[in-house]
Amino acid sequence: MAARLTSIIVTVIVAATIIAGIIAGAQRDDSAIDLIVLNGKVYTAADKGRIEEAVAVRGNQIVRVGSNREIKRLRRPQTRVIDAHGGSVLPGFNDARAHLAGAIQPSDEVNLYLTENVEHVQQTIRAYADANQRQPWIVGRGWTYSAFPGGLPTRQQLDAVVKDRPAYFVSRDGRTGWANSKALKLAGISRRTPAPTNGTIVTDPATGEPTGALKNDARELVERLLAPLSQEDQLHALRARLLEARQAGITSIQSAGDEPADLELYNELRQEGDLTVRVYGVVAVNEEPTAAELEELDRLRTQYPDDPLLKAGAVALSIDGSVESQTASLLEPYAGRKLEGRARYTVEELRRTIRALDERGWQIVMEAAGDGAVRLALDAYSRALPEPPAPGRDRRHRLAGIDAIDSADLARFEDLDLVAQQAPTRAVLLGLSKDWSVHLGPERANSGWPWHSLAERGVTIVFGSDSPAAPLDPMLGLHAAATRVSPTAPDAPPLDPTERLPVASAIDAYTRDAAYASFDELRKGVLAPGMLADIVVLSTDILALPPDQLLDGQVDVTIFDGKVVFERQTSLSTN
Repeated sequence: MAARLTSIIVTVIVAATIIAGIIAGAQRDDSAIDLIVLNGKVYTAADKGRIEEAVAVRGNQIVRVGSNREIKRLRRPQTRVIDAHGGSVLPGFNDARAHLAGAIQPSDEVNLYLTENVEHVQQTIRAYADANQRQPWIVGRGWTYSAFPGGLPTRQQLDAVVKDRPAYFVSRDGRTGWANSKALKLAGISRRTPAPTNGTIVTDPATGEPTGALKNDARELVERLLAPLSQEDQLHALRARLLEARQAGITSIQSAGDEPADLELYNELRQEGDLTVRVYGVVAVNEEPTAAELEELDRLRTQYPDDPLLKAGAVALSIDGSVESQTASLLEPYAGRKLEGRARYTVEELRRTIRALDERGWQIVMEAAGDGAVRLALDAYSRALPEPPAPGRDRRHRLAGIDAIDSADLARFEDLDLVAQQAPTRAVLLGLSKDWSVHLGPERANSGWPWHSLAERGVTIVFGSDSPAAPLDPMLGLHAAATRVSPTAPDAPPLDPTERLPVASAIDAYTRDAAYASFDELRKGVLAPGMLADIVVLSTDILALPPDQLLDGQVDVTIFDGKVVFERQTSLSTN
């Protein structure tokens, strides 16, 4: 009897101790709340779009999502409070395709992104050249094809404003270079110069002389002459890019076309505590890799394994060029019948490349713009991966770009279990441009970027900016996806309006689904307990706005890893 009584007493004491520990632990947990967001329209991107009011953060993790009343109970004297004032509170934006380090520009480049015609382009370049007489080269980027009669610039147009020094400018889509006569001479480019395999030296049909336009890999003939930036300058420029991302509410970037040196830059910033976005390095593969190159890729992945802040795990293969430069591979000729884009690979070369990379566990991102390149990529995936992956292996291979696609190929995305990766801002900026309609013709010009057609088939769609070909700002992308109207031409007829997406679906493509695409869905992309505290607070409830008013929303606060890294109005937060 005594033994039984003793046993009962011990049991009670142990149970009481456990309960007390739980209570004490809960109290300690509550007292450790570092940050809360109140009075928001919290779109969790989970639970079928559930809307809550507030979020609580401890350290770099979300502790609770719920009502204002629930979250206010967790507030302590040291807790930082952000009042969303009824604005949307979303998972931090995840740009699924941006050129991060690869888009670094020297501070002395000429910015042509806002130029509208050849005269404006020339005035901008002349003003810079006159003010910088000691610059050995005059370089820049951002011009558009429609600014020039005939769709391409000429060396004579550049000679007219810079004749004493070499000058070189890259198009907005990054596919075409424009050199003056001095730069062509230094590069040894003449009527006798053979073009690279995947490039075009545009020549005058009457004289055979180079016009100054260099497409795709032909750009390298001039670009190899340009002095590389020092590491210090690269880090300075990269920090500026990260500031731009913070201001846009971006907390993750899947950086397209990275080289090993780019990953080293990110790693240096990580070690210094200055890497304020999570980077998934998508490494460039420019041709069918050799055994040695495959080994080098594997070494890179070992050097940058799965990590919440920086990792490498995907490779990017560019299949063709762009429609606007007439280097995209199409099923039917361009409307002008001038030049026909060609694919960089045959289907057999692609099949071998995909098989080799897939067997080594790499995620593959194939970039295809034209409907011919899209079909080639789909054929190659189909032949290279005829069987499901081994147990425990999840491929999540992607097809990116998809500017134009034949309707017969839409169903193949679901059959091959591919992620569709697109850039909505670039779509409306280019799809409503003169270049696009002139090159494709009226029947094909309005049918690109089939977001709704892919989504209704159950295909996972992820969005990115394709920066610097389009602005980094995800708000522009949400507006483009929901309206298919260009913000610079709001009165122009939209791209096929049946391909619009609901705003919530567009948000998912920039958050939850983008995290899935990089194998990160268990730690980010939704607002839920245990997830990383990457959060963006907007100035208004964008889910309540008509789609054409989405650009009224601004990023008020960006929270990265549980810390406020951007705040537009300091009055939003209190203690």
